[in-house]
Amino acid sequence: MEFEINDEEIEILLQDLLDNYGYDFTDYSRASLKRRINRLFMLDKFPSFSLFRKQIQTDSTYFRRFVEEITVNVTEMFRDPAFYRTVREEVLPVLATHPFIRIWHAGCSTGEEVYSMAIMLQEAGLLKKSLLYATDLNPGVLDRLRKGIFPLRFIKQYSENYIQSGGKEDFSRYYTAKYDWAKFDEQLAAKMVVATHNLVSDRSFNEFQLIFCRNVLIYFDRNLQDRALQLFDESLDTLGFLALGAKEQLKYSSIYKKYRQLDNKDRIWRKIT
Repeated sequence: MEFEINDEEIEILLQDLLDNYGYDFTDYSRASLKRRINRLFMLDKFPSFSLFRKQIQTDSTYFRRFVEEITVNVTEMFRDPAFYRTVREEVLPVLATHPFIRIWHAGCSTGEEVYSMAIMLQEAGLLKKSLLYATDLNPGVLDRLRKGIFPLRFIKQYSENYIQSGGKEDFSRYYTAKYDWAKFDEQLAAKMVVATHNLVSDRSFNEFQLIFCRNVLIYFDRNLQDRALQLFDESLDTLGFLALGAKEQLKYSSIYKKYRQLDNKDRIWRKIT
């Protein structure tokens, strides 16, 4: 017989994470968290909630696995090519007018989005005067980002996405294939600043001309969404751009009136005040 962790036990775990590790998941969507926590509980075959809780509290390696499993790490290079085409055609020409470009990828997961952006900047002749800040709550995914190594089986899809996004080069020029892996050009990684950052509890750390936070806010409740959006607003230059995921929007947020959405409806807003 399989046990399932109930709502009260979920709250106990979330409080443990806050008390013991400083990770605040209390405003995350409960339905999503419960589903992911129960999946891990059953996958690792714990006989009881108390043993599961103790393992998270006392085993730092298992705690890291726990965080990796309950945070969302679904990404690919040039995901939603129409979105990247808009960035390429409408955002990059504006960024080109700045003497130096800072871009924040918040909740960047394993970094496919960050490498996509670096490639576009390279092609626009802007990478040399850019820094890409790649942050995530999960230190495990950031380790993979730093290495710049992705499974070769995904490269065909990435290449197709790249072409649909307006890419004109041979995509294979950006990586070296070896065995089952693709290692991306270290010149791209050299322009990345990689660090853990918690959108719930950490503060603004720089001023940016472009912020990406795509498909992260959908896992937050309304209050936490608004807090994250206020953080982005504090971090974004006037006339800077904020890019969200396909199911995310500013409409009901406290910062809504300060932004204008680009006409293409690709979930990119410009800060006008």
